[in-house]
Amino acid sequence: MSIDNFRPQFHFTAAREWINDPNGLVFFEGEYHLFYQTNPFGEQWGHMSWGHAVSRDLLNWEILPIAIAEDSRVSIFSGSVVVDTHNTSGLGDGVSPPLIAIYTGCLRRNEGGQAQEIASSRDRGRTWVKYAGNPVLDLGLRDFRDPKVFWHEETARWVMLVALPHDGKLVFYASADLKSWHHLSDFHAGKTGEGILECPDIFMLPLENEAPIWVLKIDVLEGHPSKGSGARVFFGHFDGTQFTETRADAWVWADYGADFYAAISWANLPIADAVWIGWMNCHRYAKHTPTSPWRGAMGIARTLRVRRHGEKFQLLQAPVAAVETLREQVFVTPAWSLDDDECNLIPSGTDARTLDLTLTCTHTTARECGVMVRVGEGCETRVGYDAMRGVVFVDRSRAGFSPEDPHYKARREAPCPAPSRVAPLRLRVLVDVCSLEVFVGDGEVVLTEQIFPDAGSNGVKLYARGGVSDFGESAVWVLRDANRTMD
Repeated sequence: MSIDNFRPQFHFTAAREWINDPNGLVFFEGEYHLFYQTNPFGEQWGHMSWGHAVSRDLLNWEILPIAIAEDSRVSIFSGSVVVDTHNTSGLGDGVSPPLIAIYTGCLRRNEGGQAQEIASSRDRGRTWVKYAGNPVLDLGLRDFRDPKVFWHEETARWVMLVALPHDGKLVFYASADLKSWHHLSDFHAGKTGEGILECPDIFMLPLENEAPIWVLKIDVLEGHPSKGSGARVFFGHFDGTQFTETRADAWVWADYGADFYAAISWANLPIADAVWIGWMNCHRYAKHTPTSPWRGAMGIARTLRVRRHGEKFQLLQAPVAAVETLREQVFVTPAWSLDDDECNLIPSGTDARTLDLTLTCTHTTARECGVMVRVGEGCETRVGYDAMRGVVFVDRSRAGFSPEDPHYKARREAPCPAPSRVAPLRLRVLVDVCSLEVFVGDGEVVLTEQIFPDAGSNGVKLYARGGVSDFGESAVWVLRDANRTMD
């Protein structure tokens, strides 16, 4: 089997290169721009430059030429893009607002050295010119990266959030013109395990029945429950100078799976339309995934909002609505009760590599219950509820090929109340050739995992083990391929 058969059909991948962090997400003149870390010369990390793709629905992507390439001086690390509506930078043409990319330039020398730089585009992001006065913010540090820049309306200035990776600290700066920056404040995000901090983001989100709330996200390279990397989300208020948490130590994990990292939100969208996307991989084993001539994919773009639970807040995530336009053949199973048993949800012979699956569990006395996807000879990935531990989980220990990593096969899990008829457990599972994303309830818990099953593993089964589980109606849609084009 050609290993290119693992290529996702509705998640973004480059044509034949390595990709990692999404960068510079911005909505401009009807297009969602996705820039991303890429190696234009191969399928392993290196020669970091910004790749580029555009979409009108966050699902069908047109891949464009490299946007900002490394040069003899610096590699192009992560960053953001803003619409300079008032041409504060002076880099526009006086007719339409320029796009300004703010990114980390990493010196191409053994001792490294990172600083913040800018580039501008006057043609809707198709071509970019690096600023002659780069860098625009340089502290003389080896590690100082991943600027998120946004316009703060109340103080009428640009604000940058950037990471000091080894200090457990994020730093805010301000500028009138995107060229000269001065320090505002620090935010101590803390550290989990020994992992560094990187890829910060800050934005406002709708809060149900209340005024919008500020959300600050930071990724940790280690210390996530998956024994690897992941994103921590803080809730609070930003006054133009400083971010203040609503409650200390009330942060949450954005995703409990092993393969969701470096998520960033799209700029220049209304708060009510907030959406982000993350890299669907893990640094521990990213270079060992069995894909060629490409390596790395993005997760599905997700809409975002926040719900309050007393004094605590919860991030809610859902796949963008465009996914539903891919639904074709559907298999519906009526309410069913299983007693230490399993049942098929789709007919034998169905191509189940790309699915959108929904199910509910209304009651269980079973030790474990849920759904198995990509089932074949000696192969399955289980998504379910563990009553003994009170968790939802993904188990990919029998999911096919395993990259070289001691924690890859470990079960990923997240706390979850026991299902009941008043509050049933609701699961939505997206399956796409080499991945699955599990959305629990209204998206208050998400788990993202890569899987590499045999091509013939296409079964989907409902199951209960060690007792009785009552399920409501389930639906399994087979999804068609999304379009992906190259210039």
